[in-house]
Amino acid sequence: MKPTNLLVNPLLTDLYQLTMAYAYWQSNRHNDEAVFELFFRKNPFKGEYTIFCGLDEVLKHVASFKFTDSDIAYIKSIPAFANCDPDFFEEYLAKLDCSKLKIYSLDQGRTAFPRIPLLIVVAPLGLGQLLETALLTLINYPSLVATNAARMVVAARCYNQSHLDEPMFGVRSSMHSSWRADNDFAIDEDRPRITLAEFGLRRAQGPDGGFSASKYCLIGGFDSTSNVLAGKILGVPVAGTHAHSFVQSFTKLEEASEVSVQFNGETVYLLPHVLKYRNDILGGDWIRTNDSELAAFITYAGAFPNSFVALVDTYDTLHSGIRNFILVALVLDDLGFAPRGIRLDSGDLSYLSLEASKMFRELAVTLNRPFLRKVIISASNDIDEEVLYALNKQGHAISLFGIGTNLVTCENQPALGCVYKLVEINGAPRMKVSQSIEKVLIPGRKEAFRLYGEDGWPLVDLMIRHGEAKPEAGARVLCRHPFDEKKRVAVVPKRIMNLHKLVFDGAIVVDVPTIEMSKQIVKEELKVIRSDILRQVNPGTYKVSVSETLFNTLHLMWHDETPVLELR
Repeated sequence: MKPTNLLVNPLLTDLYQLTMAYAYWQSNRHNDEAVFELFFRKNPFKGEYTIFCGLDEVLKHVASFKFTDSDIAYIKSIPAFANCDPDFFEEYLAKLDCSKLKIYSLDQGRTAFPRIPLLIVVAPLGLGQLLETALLTLINYPSLVATNAARMVVAARCYNQSHLDEPMFGVRSSMHSSWRADNDFAIDEDRPRITLAEFGLRRAQGPDGGFSASKYCLIGGFDSTSNVLAGKILGVPVAGTHAHSFVQSFTKLEEASEVSVQFNGETVYLLPHVLKYRNDILGGDWIRTNDSELAAFITYAGAFPNSFVALVDTYDTLHSGIRNFILVALVLDDLGFAPRGIRLDSGDLSYLSLEASKMFRELAVTLNRPFLRKVIISASNDIDEEVLYALNKQGHAISLFGIGTNLVTCENQPALGCVYKLVEINGAPRMKVSQSIEKVLIPGRKEAFRLYGEDGWPLVDLMIRHGEAKPEAGARVLCRHPFDEKKRVAVVPKRIMNLHKLVFDGAIVVDVPTIEMSKQIVKEELKVIRSDILRQVNPGTYKVSVSETLFNTLHLMWHDETPVLELR
């Protein structure tokens, strides 16, 4: 099993990982048993949750980890290794693999919180060190972009209760029994499902970033991607319409005169039927729609009569674009085809979508065309999380969002900031002391559990020392803040989830997570997480705690490792 990206190999590392590995080898410490933890200290986007992703590629990387002869020849050529013992290359690197490696991990798609290890790596010291950079790069961006995608899914599908009586999707909303609410925040599961498409390839950080974005945005909850290569490799839905350039390429109506479709075994030319609707049936202002735009729509409809979607804002959205779409769509409906809808890419998306919806509904009645009630109104145009929430407050009739730049570049936060730290060596806990409390490392190998309450919500994540007695459902558990001795809470959990499972033991020992498997976990996680934690502004805080034993270990080592300053 090989990584999807051929750039992922043992040389995908920082030079200092190799120099440390040599120093370990030279001092005969390279086979000491080490435990590393990969975690983050702060949730991204000023939020309170993170979606863990990247495990699938981590497993592929460690399963295929092997230095080639070419790799070793290159390392030898690096000036830093000019005078190193040749046995390091021929006897160590050339024979190194992951047969002695163990990895414990969260499920891909699981919600994660600060300081809870995403990965626990148990390995010979040299190997564990060499894996650091690749594991970080395989997890940092996937988790960041999946979280960004999940936040946009929440924003697109969640509504403020103070606006329940405002028109959304062209209808008046109402309270349903399926609402899950907390104060002013709620999710309405009875509304028409909004779909989201990832359109970010052209703005992503290169082809590698673009592919990763397509993959992990889907796990975060998006429904499709515009990236055709991702569609082929991953077997995921691809989506797209046409660009303004297609509309602009037409200059006169006559350019569509030869466009035809097959109907009941006969060739039907579309233009005469479209003009009959425009001039004879609808008339009035409809006669003055833009001719070149209409030619473009007729041509595109002739190519894709069963999936016709028109970009309607090249010239005048309300007085030309939407009307030209309707003219062509009516003809397609006459011929037994199913036109899909329109795309808005500029202007006031709230107002334009509601006006389009109103037009569709009115004509559905006056012309007795039920299909017009079902056409999709999609929108793009630099959409981000803020825009989605603003549209919900204003009201809109959009049923599909295409989101690109702000999704894949994670503009509001460019990096997650995962770290990879040595927490134990040969059974002895290790820690890093810092002037900043948030950078103080909790020492020792740990196990983590999620404690659920009576109502099904997760109450707290608890870390204990490896080998310590595990918490039990129905039994009182003391949960302590790692650094503040005054903050503690007693929890009697209804249910307990062991957050880590063995995923690699010299070989992959689980099914490599697929997009669908991971996406389902995200969906289930967002259903059970407290709704205040999902809030965009001032979200509630989710507690990550330690056991009494781990608290005492941390503070004893902190005391011992911190020098006492002398004042004179």
